[in-house]
Amino acid sequence: MNIYSKMEYNRLVIIPTYNEKENIEHIIRFVLSLEPKFEILIIDDKSPDGTAGIVRNLQDEFECLHLIEREGKQGLGTAYIAGFKWGLEKGYEYIFEMDADFSHDPKDLIKLYDACIEGADMSIGSRYVKGVNVVNWPMGRVLMSYFASKYVSLITGMKIHDATAGFVCYTRKVLENINFDNIRFKGYAFQIEMKFTAWTKKFKIVEVPIIFTDRTLGTSKMSGGIFNEAFWGVIMMKLRSIFKRKS
Repeated sequence: MNIYSKMEYNRLVIIPTYNEKENIEHIIRFVLSLEPKFEILIIDDKSPDGTAGIVRNLQDEFECLHLIEREGKQGLGTAYIAGFKWGLEKGYEYIFEMDADFSHDPKDLIKLYDACIEGADMSIGSRYVKGVNVVNWPMGRVLMSYFASKYVSLITGMKIHDATAGFVCYTRKVLENINFDNIRFKGYAFQIEMKFTAWTKKFKIVEVPIIFTDRTLGTSKMSGGIFNEAFWGVIMMKLRSIFKRKS
């Protein structure tokens, strides 16, 4: 018997979008062609380029494609939290984070899933667990991202090589044990805070090596303000954790 046969509807991939019309149909078709089967939840923040309309049209073809439309840009973190709550309510056992722009290879969803099937509570698609596996990024951005994760590890004590990664599989029990109201960050630091929260709760976190490829279509959403939030946010996050333990 196929090891996946009893879990056919347990996998949900959350993909937040803002102006991803060049990529969205391709990423949806790719993910939905995989074995084992995945379902997709698109969280669109009222993309002016019509991304949500493309998704709505594809819903006529794919019953396993879901869409939440929000009233404007509200931040990556709030998009994922909306998706987590929706996925938990619907009963999914494995909930994934993934970008729409093919910087994450959809085939690696299977690696992340397998890591959790084999005992991880949370698996991370890691660019840095085995060297530096990033394609088409300027060297300055590679160094900033790499040393950001080193900085996070130094401040928090987490032994995670890619703390800022946005390609993740959560088991249901991890998300059920996180109070989303206590997650403070909306941007780049959201990814760090989710990992830190899972780590402080003693969940088993496994890094799965991937190759990250910068987008070829559409526009990056990264900005200097996002990195500033992460830099100062990590210190505040660690301090809150210390004060919480002492109280």
